[in-house]
Amino acid sequence: MMKKYFLLASLLLFGLSQAQIIRKYSNEFLNIGAGARGLAMGGAVLSSQDDVYSPMWNPAGLMSIEIDWQGAAMHAEYFESIAKYDYLAYAKVLEEGVFGVSVVRLGVDNILNTTQMIDAEGNIDYDKITKFSQSDYAAILSYAFHPAGNTKLDVGVNAKIVYRNVGKFASGYGFGFDIGAIYKGDNGWKFGGMLRDATTTVNFWSINQKELSTVVNGEEFNPAPKDKMELTMPKLNLGASKVFEINSSVYVLPEAGINVDFAKTAALVSTDFASITPYAGAELGYQKMIFVRLGINRFQSITDIEDLKRKVSFQPSAGLGIRYRGLTLDYAITNSGIGGSNFYSNFFSLKLDMGEFRND
Repeated sequence: MMKKYFLLASLLLFGLSQAQIIRKYSNEFLNIGAGARGLAMGGAVLSSQDDVYSPMWNPAGLMSIEIDWQGAAMHAEYFESIAKYDYLAYAKVLEEGVFGVSVVRLGVDNILNTTQMIDAEGNIDYDKITKFSQSDYAAILSYAFHPAGNTKLDVGVNAKIVYRNVGKFASGYGFGFDIGAIYKGDNGWKFGGMLRDATTTVNFWSINQKELSTVVNGEEFNPAPKDKMELTMPKLNLGASKVFEINSSVYVLPEAGINVDFAKTAALVSTDFASITPYAGAELGYQKMIFVRLGINRFQSITDIEDLKRKVSFQPSAGLGIRYRGLTLDYAITNSGIGGSNFYSNFFSLKLDMGEFRND
């Protein structure tokens, strides 16, 4: 376990010391999603997420909350509990729309700082080992509404405030916007789209040069002003879904779509302008009380380190859910998406729908 913390701390600090203006995975913690339902379906909920978890998938889904308010909480742990991911949210029906507020944290705590362990004479003093945390936070304000009274079209907007902290070495603040829409078509079809970081999310970093210089080649680290700004480029998510009723008690809800990154990545379809990755998921429901879910996403073309051949990796997921009156408990499990990976993450989420409680 100690070796893992040493390695993780080294990676975090090395990444911080490198180029800090445009990174493909800047603020990536906001792309994880929230709610075990959506995670179990591989993120295939762009058009079908209809509750307080919607801001992380498509804020337009908040318009499906018709009465009173909803609250939600989720907890997950990554890589043998080294990283912890938490989400809290609240959504309230207003006169002409639905307002929501969400708080997200992804953090690695108790990272060992060994920069002072060895003095100038080469003596080792374990008492000088300290600990720090690397944490990403976000507060999201959401609002969904029907534009021009069109009840077939739901539109939602997220305003995001981001705070990122790497112990006493550096911290950063950022802000950005998302916009999403859901169109209810004929014959029960629903089409959803979300443009993440629509205006390009910007993070401004403040670096403690003295502290960081102790781990960057032992030299004074003084980045240029432009290197203290980090940009998160827009991403487009699209999806379509439909409910198929098997009988009066059982239904199946499949959804499929694509994620578009406006950059060249390891996606199956990748160009200098954009990269496209498909995803799909399905939910089987019984009397709207018991749910079984499956999903698949994050398809990538990678090189096997053993035989150097190209192959396709993907991230499978599955989960269960149970609802009683206005209380819903969901569970999801997924791996890291790396071929042959044994790292599995478990997600638990809870939702309280006060409207359902008061209707019973």
